[in-house]
Amino acid sequence: MKHKDITLRPDLKLIADIIEPDSRVLDIGCGDGALLDHLTHNKAVSGRGIELSQTGVNQCVGRGLSVIQGNADTDLQYYPNDAVDYAILSQTIQATYDPKHVLEELLRIGRRAIVSFPNFGHWRVRASLSLAGRMPVTKSLAFQWYETPNIHFCTINDFFALCEDMNIKIAKTLFLDQRGQQKNLIFPNLTGQQAIFLLDRE
Repeated sequence: MKHKDITLRPDLKLIADIIEPDSRVLDIGCGDGALLDHLTHNKAVSGRGIELSQTGVNQCVGRGLSVIQGNADTDLQYYPNDAVDYAILSQTIQATYDPKHVLEELLRIGRRAIVSFPNFGHWRVRASLSLAGRMPVTKSLAFQWYETPNIHFCTINDFFALCEDMNIKIAKTLFLDQRGQQKNLIFPNLTGQQAIFLLDRE
Protein backbone atom coordinates (compact mmCIF):
# COMPACT_ATOMS: atom_id res chain seq x y z
CA MET A 1 0.00 0.00 0.00
CA LYS A 2 1.36 3.42 -0.95
CA HIS A 3 2.27 5.92 1.73
CA LYS A 4 0.19 9.06 1.40
CA ASP A 5 1.61 12.45 2.38
CA ILE A 6 -1.17 15.03 2.22
CA THR A 7 1.19 17.82 3.34
CA LEU A 8 3.34 17.73 0.18
CA ARG A 9 3.46 21.16 -1.46
CA PRO A 10 2.26 21.42 -5.08
CA ASP A 11 5.77 22.19 -6.36
CA LEU A 12 7.18 19.18 -4.51
CA LYS A 13 4.49 16.96 -6.04
CA LEU A 14 5.59 18.09 -9.49
CA ILE A 15 9.23 17.36 -8.63
CA ALA A 16 8.24 13.93 -7.34
CA ASP A 17 6.46 13.22 -10.64
CA ILE A 18 9.71 13.83 -12.54
CA ILE A 19 11.74 11.32 -10.56
CA GLU A 20 11.80 7.72 -11.77
CA PRO A 21 11.13 4.87 -9.32
CA ASP A 22 14.14 3.19 -7.70
CA SER A 23 16.37 6.20 -8.35
CA ARG A 24 19.17 7.46 -6.13
CA VAL A 25 18.34 10.95 -4.86
CA LEU A 26 20.13 13.66 -2.92
CA ASP A 27 17.81 16.42 -1.67
CA ILE A 28 19.82 19.53 -0.80
CA GLY A 29 18.03 21.93 1.50
CA CYS A 30 15.45 19.24 2.19
CA GLY A 31 13.67 21.14 4.98
CA ASP A 32 11.42 18.88 7.03
CA GLY A 33 11.98 15.95 4.66
CA ALA A 34 8.49 15.91 3.14
CA LEU A 35 9.74 15.26 -0.41
CA LEU A 36 12.25 12.59 0.62
CA ASP A 37 9.63 10.87 2.74
CA HIS A 38 7.18 10.85 -0.16
CA LEU A 39 9.78 9.53 -2.62
CA THR A 40 10.99 6.85 -0.24
CA HIS A 41 7.52 5.46 0.40
CA ASN A 42 5.91 6.00 -3.01
CA LYS A 43 8.76 5.59 -5.49
CA ALA A 44 11.17 3.33 -3.59
CA VAL A 45 14.06 5.77 -4.06
CA SER A 46 17.33 5.50 -2.21
CA GLY A 47 17.23 8.97 -0.73
CA ARG A 48 19.58 11.11 1.33
CA GLY A 49 19.37 14.73 2.32
CA ILE A 50 21.37 17.70 3.51
CA GLU A 51 19.75 20.49 5.50
CA LEU A 52 21.19 23.64 7.06
CA SER A 53 18.83 24.02 10.02
CA GLN A 54 19.05 21.70 12.99
CA THR A 55 15.28 21.86 13.34
CA GLY A 56 14.86 20.55 9.80
CA VAL A 57 17.41 17.77 10.40
CA ASN A 58 15.57 16.73 13.55
CA GLN A 59 12.26 16.60 11.67
CA CYS A 60 13.84 14.47 8.93
CA VAL A 61 15.40 12.06 11.42
CA GLY A 62 12.02 11.83 13.13
CA ARG A 63 10.63 10.59 9.81
CA GLY A 64 13.35 7.94 9.67
CA LEU A 65 15.25 9.66 6.84
CA SER A 66 19.00 9.71 6.22
CA VAL A 67 19.71 13.43 6.50
CA ILE A 68 22.75 15.32 7.77
CA GLN A 69 23.27 18.92 8.70
CA GLY A 70 25.24 20.79 6.04
CA ASN A 71 25.59 23.84 3.86
CA ALA A 72 25.01 23.75 0.09
CA ASP A 73 27.72 26.36 -0.47
CA THR A 74 30.50 24.49 1.33
CA ASP A 75 29.63 20.82 1.87
CA LEU A 76 28.72 19.47 -1.57
CA GLN A 77 32.43 19.07 -2.34
CA TYR A 78 32.48 15.99 -0.09
CA TYR A 79 30.11 14.05 -2.35
CA PRO A 80 31.68 11.95 -5.14
CA ASN A 81 30.99 12.35 -8.85
CA ASP A 82 27.86 10.59 -10.12
CA ALA A 83 26.77 9.73 -6.60
CA VAL A 84 23.06 9.94 -7.43
CA ASP A 85 20.64 9.96 -10.34
CA TYR A 86 18.95 13.20 -9.22
CA ALA A 87 20.36 16.06 -7.17
CA ILE A 88 17.46 18.24 -6.02
CA LEU A 89 17.68 21.88 -4.95
CA SER A 90 14.14 23.02 -4.17
CA GLN A 91 13.47 26.67 -3.26
CA THR A 92 17.08 27.00 -2.11
CA ILE A 93 19.33 28.33 -4.88
CA GLN A 94 18.34 31.92 -4.15
CA ALA A 95 19.54 31.45 -0.55
CA THR A 96 23.04 30.30 -1.52
CA TYR A 97 26.08 32.59 -1.63
CA ASP A 98 27.44 31.16 -4.89
CA PRO A 99 24.56 29.81 -7.02
CA LYS A 100 26.76 29.10 -10.04
CA HIS A 101 29.16 26.95 -8.03
CA VAL A 102 26.27 25.13 -6.35
CA LEU A 103 24.76 24.39 -9.77
CA GLU A 104 28.11 23.00 -10.96
CA GLU A 105 28.22 20.76 -7.92
CA LEU A 106 24.67 19.50 -8.48
CA LEU A 107 25.53 18.34 -11.99
CA ARG A 108 28.78 16.79 -10.82
CA ILE A 109 27.10 14.79 -8.05
CA GLY A 110 23.94 13.93 -9.97
CA ARG A 111 23.29 12.52 -13.41
CA ARG A 112 20.49 15.08 -13.54
CA ALA A 113 19.56 18.04 -11.38
CA ILE A 114 16.19 19.50 -10.43
CA VAL A 115 16.16 23.15 -9.39
CA SER A 116 13.13 25.17 -8.32
CA PHE A 117 12.89 28.79 -7.21
CA PRO A 118 10.47 31.70 -6.81
CA ASN A 119 10.37 33.98 -9.86
CA PHE A 120 11.41 37.52 -8.98
CA GLY A 121 10.21 38.63 -12.42
CA HIS A 122 6.54 37.87 -11.66
CA TRP A 123 4.21 40.77 -12.39
CA ARG A 124 3.14 41.12 -8.75
CA VAL A 125 6.77 41.59 -7.73
CA ARG A 126 7.31 44.14 -10.49
CA ALA A 127 4.13 45.99 -9.52
CA SER A 128 5.12 46.13 -5.86
CA LEU A 129 8.50 47.60 -6.68
CA SER A 130 7.11 49.98 -9.29
CA LEU A 131 4.00 51.24 -7.49
CA ALA A 132 4.80 50.91 -3.79
CA GLY A 133 8.55 51.39 -4.12
CA ARG A 134 9.17 48.62 -1.59
CA MET A 135 10.63 45.12 -1.71
CA PRO A 136 7.71 42.76 -2.37
CA VAL A 137 6.17 40.24 -0.02
CA THR A 138 4.23 37.56 -1.87
CA LYS A 139 3.16 33.96 -1.28
CA SER A 140 6.42 32.65 -2.74
CA LEU A 141 8.55 35.52 -1.36
CA ALA A 142 7.04 35.58 2.07
CA PHE A 143 9.68 37.51 4.06
CA GLN A 144 10.34 41.17 4.72
CA TRP A 145 13.59 42.37 3.17
CA TYR A 146 15.36 42.53 6.56
CA GLU A 147 14.61 38.92 7.52
CA THR A 148 14.65 37.06 4.21
CA PRO A 149 17.02 34.12 3.73
CA ASN A 150 17.02 34.93 0.00
CA ILE A 151 20.20 36.72 -1.04
CA HIS A 152 20.29 36.12 -4.82
CA PHE A 153 16.90 36.85 -6.33
CA CYS A 154 16.59 35.74 -9.93
CA THR A 155 13.97 35.62 -12.64
CA ILE A 156 13.09 32.75 -14.93
CA ASN A 157 14.91 34.55 -17.75
CA ASP A 158 17.98 34.94 -15.53
CA PHE A 159 18.08 31.20 -14.92
CA PHE A 160 17.71 30.43 -18.63
CA ALA A 161 20.68 32.74 -19.28
CA LEU A 162 22.77 31.11 -16.53
CA CYS A 163 22.17 27.66 -17.98
CA GLU A 164 23.20 28.91 -21.41
CA ASP A 165 26.37 30.46 -20.00
CA MET A 166 27.24 27.21 -18.23
CA ASN A 167 26.38 24.97 -21.22
CA ILE A 168 23.74 23.18 -19.19
CA LYS A 169 21.01 21.34 -21.09
CA ILE A 170 17.47 22.11 -19.94
CA ALA A 171 15.50 18.88 -20.31
CA LYS A 172 12.19 20.14 -18.92
CA THR A 173 10.62 23.29 -17.49
CA LEU A 174 7.50 23.65 -15.37
CA PHE A 175 5.95 26.96 -14.39
CA LEU A 176 3.52 27.44 -11.50
CA ASP A 177 0.88 30.10 -11.06
CA GLN A 178 0.02 31.91 -7.82
CA ARG A 179 -2.03 28.93 -6.64
CA GLY A 180 0.91 26.59 -7.08
CA GLN A 181 -0.65 24.89 -10.10
CA GLN A 182 1.41 23.95 -13.14
CA LYS A 183 0.41 25.95 -16.21
CA ASN A 184 1.55 26.29 -19.82
CA LEU A 185 2.17 30.01 -19.57
CA ILE A 186 2.73 32.16 -22.66
CA PHE A 187 4.95 34.62 -20.79
CA PRO A 188 6.34 32.58 -17.88
CA ASN A 189 8.83 35.25 -16.76
CA LEU A 190 5.91 37.63 -16.27
CA THR A 191 3.13 35.31 -15.09
CA GLY A 192 4.94 32.37 -13.49
CA GLN A 193 5.28 32.64 -9.73
CA GLN A 194 7.58 29.63 -9.39
CA ALA A 195 9.72 27.60 -11.78
CA ILE A 196 11.04 24.04 -11.84
CA PHE A 197 13.95 23.09 -14.13
CA LEU A 198 15.14 19.58 -14.94
CA LEU A 199 18.78 19.85 -16.00
CA ASP A 200 21.21 17.55 -17.81
CA ARG A 201 24.90 17.89 -18.43
CA GLU A 202 25.50 19.26 -21.92
